[in-house]
Amino acid sequence: MSDTPPAAGAALRTAPPAASIWHRFSLGWILPALALGLWQIAGGEDGSLFQGIVPTPGRVISAWNLWAFGPAGMGLNPYSGTWWSNTVFSTQRVAQGFGLAIAIGVPLGILIGWSRLTARLFDPSIQWLRPIPITAWLPFSIALFGIKDFGAVFLIALGAFYPIVVNTTQGARDVDRNWVRAALMMGASPRHLLFRVALPAALPSVFTGLRVGLGIAWTAVIVSEMVAVKSGLGYVLWDAYYVGRMDVVIADMVSIGLLGYISDRLIVFIEHRMLAWRRMQSH
Repeated sequence: MSDTPPAAGAALRTAPPAASIWHRFSLGWILPALALGLWQIAGGEDGSLFQGIVPTPGRVISAWNLWAFGPAGMGLNPYSGTWWSNTVFSTQRVAQGFGLAIAIGVPLGILIGWSRLTARLFDPSIQWLRPIPITAWLPFSIALFGIKDFGAVFLIALGAFYPIVVNTTQGARDVDRNWVRAALMMGASPRHLLFRVALPAALPSVFTGLRVGLGIAWTAVIVSEMVAVKSGLGYVLWDAYYVGRMDVVIADMVSIGLLGYISDRLIVFIEHRMLAWRRMQSH
């Protein structure tokens, strides 16, 4: 018979070994490392691809280093030392737009999924407007808000809103009816059913919508900053393309991808903390 206490045995079963975590982490870098290696080799001696159109990773890293750590205000390189400020501008806009989408989309999605009257009132309009792409809203945003931050925030919130509200609605509609019957037998009021049954049961779908919406929010901030404002990563990307600085363009794209990845991991972390009760039920 084993001397390991039951609680310790359960902890050993649920906690993955450090080697397993490192193995999973390292596997995710194999394809990017291989692609970077092939990209650098294909650049040849001139350090560029496709007749100088696409710079190699070495040139991109050099451009990003100057963009991030170079002296600000260098006359020959207007991007020098501006990476941090532009990243902050874009991140703030994503946070504001995404927060606005959550504040409207989650409560509305719960109500649409839970109430037939609310569904009949709001769902047709949402499904009608949802296929319109963010780019189609650009002229409307500029006409209404001008070249200002709120125009970008509006587009970001609009892009993130639809996946959040649709996934939340589906989660509220899929609540196990046995839970509802059990709560009613215990004397739960409609308010308690909404906040203590429907909302917790819909949380997995809510987080799915948040992750999809966050990805669209980063897409929307780049689109909006290309036209609606004069700062941020989207503005730098378009300006660098216009003057032929493809090394800065690719460095900008990589920066956007990393910021999107980090923010997605943050959502996943919060999800794991808030939905720990589901993992306990599954065990």
